[in-house]
Amino acid sequence: MDSTGTESNTGTGAEQDKAAVGLTKATPAPTLAPTPAEAPDIQSHDTFVIKKTLSLTAGEYVVSVARPDGSEGEPVAYAREKRLSLRGQVTVYTDASRKSVLAAFKGRDHEVGYMYDVRDASGQSFGSFYEDAGASFLRRTWQVRQPGTMKLTGRERSRVVAFVRFVWEFVPYLEYVPFIWPYRFKYTESGKLLMTVTKKLGLHTRYVLEIFAPDIDRRLAIAHTLALDALEVD
Repeated sequence: MDSTGTESNTGTGAEQDKAAVGLTKATPAPTLAPTPAEAPDIQSHDTFVIKKTLSLTAGEYVVSVARPDGSEGEPVAYAREKRLSLRGQVTVYTDASRKSVLAAFKGRDHEVGYMYDVRDASGQSFGSFYEDAGASFLRRTWQVRQPGTMKLTGRERSRVVAFVRFVWEFVPYLEYVPFIWPYRFKYTESGKLLMTVTKKLGLHTRYVLEIFAPDIDRRLAIAHTLALDALEVD
């Protein structure tokens, strides 16, 4: 108390410091909300695993970076193909919520048959592909174009599998069933191997995409790999 008999509320300097410390502990500083993780840099990866699951109305694709042992690692892209809609249009997203577009392709009439333009989220084209109908008579063949960079020719490696596929398409009712046998496409430019797509044998539809050229746009390669499956039955 002071000389007037009233209780003092000033206290000593040490007491004031303790009170300040206690106040600081009782009121923790606000924390910042976590920022969303950045999309993986797919251009820095060379091998991807594409897995497809089926439902009554759609085919779901998940594209993952391949681990050294060949298993599925971090997912980097997602796509859905509606089984009851017209084929020839697939959108690829960066996440499972399908809010951010990585790439999309859609077929259009062209002198070679159907040309599939691959576009980014803004609608800008950065590549295309089409099936070479003449060459595909014996072995299924695709032409993949990346403007200003390269022109790839993709062809089925096995003549035997190509022949079985050819016969498969002429058996009644089987033409409406996806070709289940595993196969491999080799993509070359001027005889140099730059990319492969291998369909694996198993209970689930699974592809392995391997890229051997750093300049190939991974978005274009992934979109084309999806097309090999989505356009298999027209």
